[in-house]
Amino acid sequence: MKEIIGKVQNIGKEIIGKITKKDSLIRFNKKLILVTESPKKRYTRYQAIITIPTMINKIDGVVFYTEDIESLNEEDIVLITPDGRISVLYQSNSYHNVLLLTNLCNCNCIMCPQQKVKNENDMTPLNIELISLMSKKTKQLGITGGEPTLLGDNFFRIISECKTRLPETSIEVLSNGIKFKDFEFTKELALLEHPDLLIAISLYADTDNAHNNIIQTKGFYDTIEGFYNLALFQQKIEIRVVINALNYKRLPKLAEFIYHNFPFVYHIAMMGMEPTGLAEKNINKVWIDPYEYKNELRKAIIYLNQRDMNVSIYNHQLCLLPEELWPYARKSISTWKNLYLNECTGCQIKDNCGGFFESSRKYHSKYIHLLNK
Repeated sequence: MKEIIGKVQNIGKEIIGKITKKDSLIRFNKKLILVTESPKKRYTRYQAIITIPTMINKIDGVVFYTEDIESLNEEDIVLITPDGRISVLYQSNSYHNVLLLTNLCNCNCIMCPQQKVKNENDMTPLNIELISLMSKKTKQLGITGGEPTLLGDNFFRIISECKTRLPETSIEVLSNGIKFKDFEFTKELALLEHPDLLIAISLYADTDNAHNNIIQTKGFYDTIEGFYNLALFQQKIEIRVVINALNYKRLPKLAEFIYHNFPFVYHIAMMGMEPTGLAEKNINKVWIDPYEYKNELRKAIIYLNQRDMNVSIYNHQLCLLPEELWPYARKSISTWKNLYLNECTGCQIKDNCGGFFESSRKYHSKYIHLLNK
């Protein structure tokens, strides 16, 4: 998530609230946080004020000082902490908002962009409050972890809150699928009857040894059983394949495996790796230049498309893909960590390209080049 560093005044505990830049005497919603360059001396109707450093010691109350106020938008939702940080939990102008339910996980994927944790505080109350503040016009919301299904009843509570408070928002849950081997767990999710819920499950290879070697646990057959339980309850399923040095050679075989065993899935995403967290720690094992696997990727994509399966390519740059694969490429990287390299300056196809992860500054293809329309 995006973070802003600054200085605080009278902030003794974490504050979560919705940004407004419209100062009005008739607004008494204490969940509002006013952003202004010219604040008045005293405020009582806002939870906090965010302003510029030149206003230090000129305002009473709960205040956060930063030069970076222009990056905050109307109806963004932020968390302000006493150590002088603003975490932007929800961006009103973004299509890539997510709820992080937990950092705990029952896998240890070798190319995971996060670091595994053993203990943490319950994030459920914060996420419930965050959902209550979100715009009802939110089109899509991701639910991620860690492994969000590990929360059990709190996982169902989050889905239920989304259904109630965000009835027109599509929900996408990122999961390793292992928990859905439990028939009763899957049934309980289905009984919530969320109108637009997608379960996106990771599958990295067509064999148990290859898949388990990547997730660092014996989960292949549990995930397979999870697919079938979800299908039994007519849940919408996506398969996500993160391509790395350990599985790229098997992409055509994996495409065949998916078609023959999971013809019911809604969507398949072939994904470039995000080189941070455990992925960076294991970079010598998992990194491969995307240019080097373009032929395997092409075979997998064309095979699935010819069989009328809905397939996309995420997190790849157009200049590294055969032109016949461009229609499958999506701009999938979250806006707060999406960038273009200096090598992209002057590219005429840049606006159609998905760009890079922030962490790709260090690890990216040596074949990046400019394209002409």
